[in-house]
Amino acid sequence: MANEDRGIGASTVFLSFLAGAAVGGGLALLVAPKTGKELREKIADLTDDAVTKIKDYASEAQSKITATIEDGKELIQEKKSIITSAIEAGKEAMEREKEKQKEA
Repeated sequence: MANEDRGIGASTVFLSFLAGAAVGGGLALLVAPKTGKELREKIADLTDDAVTKIKDYASEAQSKITATIEDGKELIQEKKSIITSAIEAGKEAMEREKEKQKEA
């Protein structure tokens, strides 16, 4: 919760971690003693893995966002129903009081 107060969400931290891991892995490969072909293959493999992980994470995040939006819509509908009922009850009570005032 402290992170959310500063405007940094868990998703931002996780995405930053993934990006840092990818950059760190790439740098480690660049300084390792390998042939050019081996190095290019290794970089391509790491890139593919990073892209796959990022796509999976984005898909999961999208699913969670969609679920949260749907939950929000349901909550709004419930609150709207409660408010509508309260307004109707208030109108009925006001009409009853008007009738009592006319009779008195």
